[in-house]
Amino acid sequence: MTTEKPEKAKKLKSEDIASPKGMRDLMEKEYYAYQGFFEKASDVAIYYGFRPIETPILEREAVFTSSLGVGTDIRDKEMYVLKTKGGDHLAMRPEGTAAVMRAYIENGMQALPQPVMLYYYGPYFRHENPQRGRLREFRQFGFEILGSSKSIMDALVIRSMTLVLEEAGFKNLSVEINSIGDKECRSGYIRELTNYYKKHVNELCPHCKERIKTNPLRLLDCKDERCQGPKAEAPTPIDSLCNDCRHHFKEVIEYLEAMSIPYHINNNLVRGLDYYTRTVFEILDLGNPGTETSEPVTIASGGRYDLLAHALGSKKEVPGVGGGIGVDRVLMSPSHKQLDPRIIKKPKVYFIQLGSDARLKSLTIIETLRKARIPLAQSLSKDGLGQQLAIAERMGVPYTIIFGQKEALDNTVIVRNMETRSQETVTLANLPDFVKHLKEELK
Repeated sequence: MTTEKPEKAKKLKSEDIASPKGMRDLMEKEYYAYQGFFEKASDVAIYYGFRPIETPILEREAVFTSSLGVGTDIRDKEMYVLKTKGGDHLAMRPEGTAAVMRAYIENGMQALPQPVMLYYYGPYFRHENPQRGRLREFRQFGFEILGSSKSIMDALVIRSMTLVLEEAGFKNLSVEINSIGDKECRSGYIRELTNYYKKHVNELCPHCKERIKTNPLRLLDCKDERCQGPKAEAPTPIDSLCNDCRHHFKEVIEYLEAMSIPYHINNNLVRGLDYYTRTVFEILDLGNPGTETSEPVTIASGGRYDLLAHALGSKKEVPGVGGGIGVDRVLMSPSHKQLDPRIIKKPKVYFIQLGSDARLKSLTIIETLRKARIPLAQSLSKDGLGQQLAIAERMGVPYTIIFGQKEALDNTVIVRNMETRSQETVTLANLPDFVKHLKEELK
């Protein structure tokens, strides 16, 4: 009788467990930079009347395949999709708007006073070639207004986004804006655009030859050199707008001018997703003219999406408008200024413990300081007094609290002023009152 030997576990190499391509860990200063931006953006959102929402990272695949449109890179090439053991087809969210509209419909937000104004922040996923400012796991901060077709809502989203960016240090912003019409006038424009490009099909890149059949609007979005000549002479969406769409766009521009927001009407801006209607926009960081950072970079974008609810199966149309800020690009920009989050507290006290008896009571003392809202640093795993005092010196902490074996028996602590080297003994019973007095000194 023979017995099979159990397989040996494969010895893993470092590359076997490395973070996936285009995704990364956030730690220390980088983590705080993202957190600081989120807090500042949330602050602007709340003051402008937006409320928070968080949708699942995984959605049913149909949420995106039904809304993004055939011929878009996001849907056709970039979505991370999976099939569960139960047979569900899920996708890691590639963008935020469709998920927010799904939540609006599913949670009966139509019954709330309209419009419903929401903001959100989190990671999104697209399988594309990683490059600077463009990752496979990227973070966005988004604004959405659902339930109103008024042009002032378009302007409110743009104003909120530019304010967030200004608070984050951007001083030279410009809004690229266009109107691609509604379902009534856009169909005529697409026919005209398609007929025009069919005459120039031999001049186009392979992708655009396919886009003529699948998503003609994206012809205007192509960056390939071969397509720039035909694009320069192509019919523009604005020329085909109906009276209602023209009036809506005129009002949006008037609001931007009233708020002194720099803008440029870009006739080739289309955004390319099927659910967009009327207003589409991008917010550019123009950098610092005359320097290496003078090349314009798109750091935010959005538009109106009055057709999205219907694409998701809603019998009732829900007008909406929104936009997202690419937080990774914002934080990588030289224009960005560091925004410290509220979570960062510079230590005011260094707690030193010496010996096993002191260590047993140490967490009680730390809790007393936390309740008094005094930030501290500590090294509970260390034992030597000199070693811990040296750490406190390097950190520039104004006070240390020393708790040794004798203090543990006497129920006292020693509070040392690190500048004057003076110190006094305080009983544990009196420590809360002493800490309150100390807190006043530290202001």
